[in-house]
Amino acid sequence: MSASSKLPPFDPADPLGIDDLLEPEDLAVRSTVRAWAADRVVPYVAEWYENGELPGIRELARELGEIGALGMSLTGYGCAGASAVQYGLACLELEAADSGIRSLVSVQGSLAMYAIHRFGSEEQKQQWLPRMASGEVIGCFGLTEPDHGSDPGSMRTYAKRDGSDWVLNGRKMWITNGSVAGVAVVWAQTDDGIRGFVVPADSAGFSAPEIKHKLSLRASVTSELVMDDVRLPGDAVLPDVVGLKGPLSCLSHARYGIVWGAMGAARSCFEAAVEYAKTREQFGRPIGGFQLTQAKLADMALELHKGILLAHHLGRRMDAGRLRPEQVSFGKLNNVREAIDICRTSRTILGANGISLEYPIMRHATNLESVLTYEGTVEMHQLVLGKALTGLDAFR
Repeated sequence: MSASSKLPPFDPADPLGIDDLLEPEDLAVRSTVRAWAADRVVPYVAEWYENGELPGIRELARELGEIGALGMSLTGYGCAGASAVQYGLACLELEAADSGIRSLVSVQGSLAMYAIHRFGSEEQKQQWLPRMASGEVIGCFGLTEPDHGSDPGSMRTYAKRDGSDWVLNGRKMWITNGSVAGVAVVWAQTDDGIRGFVVPADSAGFSAPEIKHKLSLRASVTSELVMDDVRLPGDAVLPDVVGLKGPLSCLSHARYGIVWGAMGAARSCFEAAVEYAKTREQFGRPIGGFQLTQAKLADMALELHKGILLAHHLGRRMDAGRLRPEQVSFGKLNNVREAIDICRTSRTILGANGISLEYPIMRHATNLESVLTYEGTVEMHQLVLGKALTGLDAFR
């Protein structure tokens, strides 16, 4: 028997055989999340996007809690304790449905829950994490301000001591989940440095008006957080961190999920382009039979599956406790940039149909324009890598 006769067949959906790197538990997580998204998001998301709304978000959150997708890589307090790779696979499947759904999960688990889990008191963890893991309570993460995005160290939100209480004032902008959140993790300047605060949404002086007129992430709740003399008890502060290392470590965890998620959006567009190319006829035959179309598909497949391999590699490093923030920047910078290029190339294959919401491509393309700049802009990640490569700090 020749060696070639023992080879497995070529799988167009997995041309590099990446699934061979996954454990049965990994595949089970992926299957569960993919099935949920196919049932609960994909049939409706184009309408949600067109209407600029995410109806039933609280019900969706509870369902995501039921399948263990909220705070899934955290341990205890009702969290699933999944591996980093399993969390990444979930992010990929969620963003293949829509970036807004993956953002809901990322902000809940990788930002709000992660901050409480890593830096919170035992009382804060017991109070919030089980209900957030189940989806009963939605959380948000207040870091970005109207005038301070890439420079969070210059934030103006301030928390001042008043007896045993804290009084919080300020504004946060572009906050996913803000208007539906039951709790916000808000970062503020204090006399001792930047601190994180657990702020119940029903606190007097706290409001979260929704941001309208978005042309990206339209199937997502995005808000401003307004804090006017919000009085908090002394134990509202996250006790185990002072300084920017607190929010930045949370962002690194969320960025890791984006490394995977961007490839989900890219995969959705690529699959749409492949199917379209096999059925759309011009000049008497399917356009998938023309050389230029096949060249586009081949190039997209290269970048898509290289990106998934990169995400898998970073996930294994995270599971081993060896993932550095610079490596997360490497993944976020590469995978989002390549995902956008895959979306745009897919759109050229579909021609005018590529701009229709009958297909997912333009929706993913506009969503990824937001993903490109949130959790660190292209320029910030380039400078992170530049500093790591040269030892020279170009940020200031």
